[in-house]
Amino acid sequence: MSASSRENSTRSALIIIDVQESFRQMPYWSESDVPAFKKAVLALDDACRARDVPVVHVFHIGQAGPFTEESGAVRALDWLPDSPDACFFKHTHNAFSDTGLDLWLRRRGADRLIIAGIRTEQCCETTTRVASDIGYQVDFVSEATLTFPMTHPGSGRVYSPQEIKAHTELVLAGRFARIASVDDCIASLGGVHA
Repeated sequence: MSASSRENSTRSALIIIDVQESFRQMPYWSESDVPAFKKAVLALDDACRARDVPVVHVFHIGQAGPFTEESGAVRALDWLPDSPDACFFKHTHNAFSDTGLDLWLRRRGADRLIIAGIRTEQCCETTTRVASDIGYQVDFVSEATLTFPMTHPGSGRVYSPQEIKAHTELVLAGRFARIASVDDCIASLGGVHA
């Protein structure tokens, strides 16, 4: 199907945030949750492409280390399918500030976003909040997000990725997003567009 047909066939869009090589070079990177995350992202990607729902990749460019352009790591992890409908680069925690994403989505009539990516409580959550504030309906798909243990600066308590995801769901649900499973999202996309 042509790009123009794809743009007119849906009002949803899949936003895959920061699934990039940069993270694999960080000291906190862990492969333990990657297989389930990869399976969830690929299921969403496959379903969206099959239904001509636009797939957007967003990558983070930072000022130091593996997030700089010079590092060569600001690129998709090797398992993420290439040829998205659009690709944007961001310098903030949300995918909208100074990227052109909002204009691109609105020109295509998208009003519902499916959020997936790395990290759950940072760029995925922040993008969700901003998207909601500027008028999008958002499906936040926790199983298609990835994060890592974090240590509280005051208490020293280590929070697991599961605890972080649960907190993110708690603060987003009903205010900024619908908390949805991969299956929920795929079901709400409906059948393949003609």
